[in-house]
Amino acid sequence: MGEATPTLIGSVRRALHLLDAVCASERPATAKRLAHALDLPLPTVYHLLRTLVYEGYLRKLDEGYVLGGRANGLRQGNARQAAVGRARPVLAHLRDEMRAAAYLSTYEDGEIVLVDVVDGPGAECVDLWVGMRDAAHATAFGKCILSCLDKPRRDDYLARHELADLTPRTVTDRRVLERALGARPPYAVDREEYLLGTACLAAPVRAPGFVGAIAISVPIHRLASSVADADRLRRVARRIARAVAL
Repeated sequence: MGEATPTLIGSVRRALHLLDAVCASERPATAKRLAHALDLPLPTVYHLLRTLVYEGYLRKLDEGYVLGGRANGLRQGNARQAAVGRARPVLAHLRDEMRAAAYLSTYEDGEIVLVDVVDGPGAECVDLWVGMRDAAHATAFGKCILSCLDKPRRDDYLARHELADLTPRTVTDRRVLERALGARPPYAVDREEYLLGTACLAAPVRAPGFVGAIAISVPIHRLASSVADADRLRRVARRIARAVAL
């Protein structure tokens, strides 16, 4: 016996098809052209367009309709999700190789965002007691990304974020931090700057349209051996750069 046909909502399907048609158009799409392309009555198309404009998924220009801010946000989110999906197997391999939780972070809209963590038994992630947006100066991946930014973007970030004193080892002097970031080291280290007893090592991930970093976290007594194996981390960073660039 075949599967039952699911109950579908026609108006939702038509609205989604309309968004697809606007997205596929190389120029602003008129209501008449959309109605013809989708074989829909023109009044129906106008009703759907008005709703989509009101909700922010489309914008109405003199020449026709284009994607709005909410639709563009979905496209950007989907791109990031796809990149994270491609990077996750590489992060899992890094976790197993180095017996440490692995992290992927990126620079988005002026902020440093932690987008994925891969941990497991014997490779537990750090207790993220302070939000990453407020702790880039104290984390290896945050410093790694800041060192990759050009000076105007780095200055903008530092001007908007307080260098909070998270542990006695946190660098809170902006001049000291800027000198370290300006040296553009091949990898960045957090020596108990975010959390006492924990160290992190990070390498940059650079790809077209993507500035990020991968990192591992280890107990402080394992930092020296992890630094000695930093070349492996940089090799994995290059693999992830290739993955997110696909």
